[in-house]
Amino acid sequence: MLAWNIPGRGQYQLHHLVLDFNGTIAFGGELIPGVGDRIQLLSREVEIHVITADTNGSVARQCEGLPVTVQILQSENHTGEKGEFVRSLTGVLSMGNGANDEAMFAESDLAVAITGREGCATATLLKSDLVIENINDALDLLLNPKRLIATLRK
Repeated sequence: MLAWNIPGRGQYQLHHLVLDFNGTIAFGGELIPGVGDRIQLLSREVEIHVITADTNGSVARQCEGLPVTVQILQSENHTGEKGEFVRSLTGVLSMGNGANDEAMFAESDLAVAITGREGCATATLLKSDLVIENINDALDLLLNPKRLIATLRK
C-alpha cells in the first residue's frame, strides 16, 4: 500500500495503480523504456493493473513478465468500462491520457494525466489531479512521494 498525508487534501491509502496502456505507458504499442523497471519497484507496494483497448494488439507481449494484471476492454463503451473497473477497486491512483480515461479519472482517488508524445484529451485533463509530461517522471513521484506531496499540497 502507498500511504501519504497530503496537507490540505488529507490521508491517502492507495492499494491499486491503474495504468492506461497506449499513449501512457506505451507508444505505438511498445512499452516506453524505463517503465518496466519502475513497475517492478512499485509492485512491492501496490497492485498494478494495465487497462486498454489494445489498439495495437501488443499489450500481452509487452507486459509479459511484469507484475501486472492486464484488463482488455470488451464493450463498445470504453470510457464507461474503465470507470466501472476503477469503481470496483478501493484506493486507486490512475494514470492515462485518452478521452476514454475520463470516467476512470473521475472514479480514482488520485488521477495523473500524462501528456507524452500523444498529448492528453482535454476532458481527461480536466478530471486529473496532476499533469505530467513523461510517464517515467510520474512513476518516479510514487517512488519518491515527497515530490508528489509537494506538488499536491494546498
